[in-house]
Amino acid sequence: MILRALIVDDEENIRLVLSKMLEREGYEVCAAEGAEEALQLLEEFDADFILTDVRMKGMSGIELTAKLAESGHPATIIVMSAFGSIPLALEAMKAGAYDYIHKPFERDEVILTLKKAEERERLRRENRALRESLRKEARYGRMIGRSPAIQKVFATLKKIAPFDTTVLIQGESGTGKELVARALHEEGPRRGRAFVAVNCGAIPENLLESELFGHKRGAFTDAHADRRGLFEEADGGTLFLDEIGELPLLLQVKLLRVLQEGTIRPLGAKADKKVNVRVVAATIRDLETEVREGRFREDLYYRLNVLPIHVPPLREREEDIPLLIDHFIESANARLGTTIKGVTKPAHKALLGYGYPGNIRELENIIERASILAEGELIDIVDLPDALKRKRDPIERFLEGDELSIKKASRFVEETLIRRALARTGGNRTHAAALLEISHRALLYKIKEYGLR
Repeated sequence: MILRALIVDDEENIRLVLSKMLEREGYEVCAAEGAEEALQLLEEFDADFILTDVRMKGMSGIELTAKLAESGHPATIIVMSAFGSIPLALEAMKAGAYDYIHKPFERDEVILTLKKAEERERLRRENRALRESLRKEARYGRMIGRSPAIQKVFATLKKIAPFDTTVLIQGESGTGKELVARALHEEGPRRGRAFVAVNCGAIPENLLESELFGHKRGAFTDAHADRRGLFEEADGGTLFLDEIGELPLLLQVKLLRVLQEGTIRPLGAKADKKVNVRVVAATIRDLETEVREGRFREDLYYRLNVLPIHVPPLREREEDIPLLIDHFIESANARLGTTIKGVTKPAHKALLGYGYPGNIRELENIIERASILAEGELIDIVDLPDALKRKRDPIERFLEGDELSIKKASRFVEETLIRRALARTGGNRTHAAALLEISHRALLYKIKEYGLR
C-alpha cells in the first residue's frame, strides 16, 4: 500500500527537499505553502501523514494541528521546528501532533520519525480492526453482549434463524424477548417482510380474537366493516405473540389450528383463509407449570416449544453491563440531545453492583434518567436512583430477581461462597475447603464445574 504525505511549509526549498526525499522512500507526496492551502488539498488528497512547520504566515502549524484534531482527521501529524521554537513544537504535540523534527533536519531523522509513525499507524489500524471485530462478536441483531450466557443465545439464534419454524422465547420481564424475536425475523428468510408484535395480555379477551384473526362486517355490534387481523397483516412475515401465557383457553385452541393447518377464519366468515406466517411466542411464565395446572393446553405448548430459547436475566451477565451502559448513553445522547461521555468511578461501581430486577429495561431507564439529571459530561452517583447507592450482597441481588428455582439459587449461592473462600485464603484451596466445610476433593470438583481459577 502506497502511503501519502502532505508537506506544509512556507519555505519552497524545504518543500522541495522533503518532497524528493519522501518520494525516493516510496511515498506519494503533495505540498502546500500554508495551512489554508493544506486544508483545501486535504479535501481531495487523503494524506496518511502531515509534516507541517510550526511558524508560518497566516495560520500556524499549532492552529492547523488543533483544527485537524478537532475535525477528527485521521492523518498522523509531525511538526517541524527550529531550535528556538521547540516549546511551540511541544505545544503542537499537546494539540494532537505525534512528534516533531528539528530544523535543519537530517534525512535519517525524518525517515526514522516517519517509520515510527507508520508502525504506530499500523498498530492503530490493527486495534481498530480488533475493536470492530469484538464489537461485531458482541452484537446480534439489536442485542449486545459478550457474556457466555448471551453468547449462547446468539449461537442458538444463528442456528435457528434460517429455519422457518415456531420458536418459544422464555425469560423474565425486561430481558429483551422482543429483541430476540426481531433478530430471528431480521436474520432469517422473512427479512424485509412484515414483523407484527402483539401483547396477548394487553388486549381485552373479548377483543383478542378479532384482533388476531380479523372479522367480517356485521360479525358483532360494532363491526361496521371488514377488518384484517394481525395474522393477515403478518402474512409472509413474522407474528410475535408476547405473553402467550395470557392467551385464553378458547383462543389457544384456535391458535393451535392455525399452527397446524396454516389457515385462519375471521369472525363472521364462512370460509378459511390461507396464511403464511412464522409464529414466535414469548412468555415470562413457566408454561410447563401452567400445563400441569390446566391453564395452558399441553398440545399447544409442545407445538410452540419446537425451538425454545431462554433469555438470561441481567444478573447472570454482569460483564455485559459496561457495554450496555455505553450503548444506552449513546442512545440517550442521540435521542435527547444530551452530551454525556461516560460515568464516574463511584457511579460505575454502583451500576455494576445493582441486581436489576427489571433487567435491561431497568438499566436503560436508569441511564436515560441519569443522562437528563447529570450536571456535567459524566454521570455521577448522585444522578442514580437511591436503590443503586446501597451496597448490596450478590446473593441478595440474585434473590431480588424473579428466579424461583431452588436449584439455580443453590448453584449461585454455592459458587459465590466458593469465590469468597478462595479470595479470603489467597487461592489456597486446602484452607478454602476448611472454611467451606467440604472436602478438598469436593472443592476441586466444584472449581472445575463452575469454571473457577
